[in-house]
Amino acid sequence: SLIKNKGNPMQISSASSSYRLNPNLADNSVVCLMAPTASGKTALAYELYDTGRYELISVDSALIYRDMNIGTAKPTAAELARYPHYLVDIIDPMQSYSVAEFVNDVAHLIDSCHERGKIPLLVGGTMMYYMALIDGLSPVPDSDDDVRARVEQWRQDEGLGALYDYLGKIDPISHERLNATDTQRITRAVEVYLQTNIPISDWQQKPKHALAHNPNQQWHALAVMPERSWLHQRIEQRLDIMWHDGLVAEVIRLLEQYPLTPNLPSMRCVGYRQVLEYLVHIKHPIFKQPHLDKAQFYDAFLEVEAASASKRPQDTTTQALDQPLTLSAQTEALACQQMQNKALYATRQLAKRQYTWLRKLTQLPNLPDNASNTAIKLNENDDKLMRGNIKIKTFATMTQVREYLY
Repeated sequence: SLIKNKGNPMQISSASSSYRLNPNLADNSVVCLMAPTASGKTALAYELYDTGRYELISVDSALIYRDMNIGTAKPTAAELARYPHYLVDIIDPMQSYSVAEFVNDVAHLIDSCHERGKIPLLVGGTMMYYMALIDGLSPVPDSDDDVRARVEQWRQDEGLGALYDYLGKIDPISHERLNATDTQRITRAVEVYLQTNIPISDWQQKPKHALAHNPNQQWHALAVMPERSWLHQRIEQRLDIMWHDGLVAEVIRLLEQYPLTPNLPSMRCVGYRQVLEYLVHIKHPIFKQPHLDKAQFYDAFLEVEAASASKRPQDTTTQALDQPLTLSAQTEALACQQMQNKALYATRQLAKRQYTWLRKLTQLPNLPDNASNTAIKLNENDDKLMRGNIKIKTFATMTQVREYLY
């Protein structure tokens, strides 16, 4: 149990008695443990939970989905019972969960944690969520269900290119900024315009409001940017575990259980996307299930297969996706290896984007002029204060974070 001694650091009893929690963390603190995938966030979060001072809030856009366990590196049921996480297993893979919904949920969770005398520890690798919490969200309205359905039908009937062309007419700024294959953002931009008659780029220029600007809370944004080669080894090890634990079988079970489509946010998660492509490539019989639209899956990966085929010599052992299944064991093994290679590459690219987001977070406006260059090495004088109540700090290892928090 925790023993509060006025004027002294927090002391932990029993097995944790050697740890002295940092007295600079006030009771109204909010701690964000921000780091790329496979960097060791979870282990440190468990250790901090065991001190009795923290409650865990997941900041991970993949852990929100039920039944997606292996490919998301979700804590086991036993771990979640021992170390409860908020915002894990909250929706089905068929459902969507907006950044605005996340921010709203976190606002309530932070208040409830503080009411119980706990410090909320936000832990995860979805940097867009952290950016929304710390830098704020533009007041873009949520899409109406009817409008979303209309735009999705339009996309299915005429293709994503039609939406992208329309976006060029009604919102040239967003059209220029977005990649022509970015289904999620293009459809969202079209939805916003059809619903409000205002381009999403105009909405995004409006003043932001961030939870971290709350003057009654002290935010600690702890950004961990480990050495790249070390992280790449960790990523490869994690993926090896996922393949061994049955990620392919998990995706097949998801397809059996839910009427999924390839453009759902859940099916765009790294790992799951590559398994879907593999199952299409080998013409897995799962797509014969009556609740699945086989054509959608095949169409989604035809361009990928065509682009890949154009870059390699003619291979007589492989066939077009619309031909009868005559894949040899050798060809299927090759497809499996390609899936694993693509998943490894995609995960490394994810980590690269996470580093970019972390640098962006630590260089937000209104920092002191001397904070423009982010130091990765731990430096006691490296605190960055923003808007008075947000302390941003950078680290190279989880060990340094641990030392900072104890």
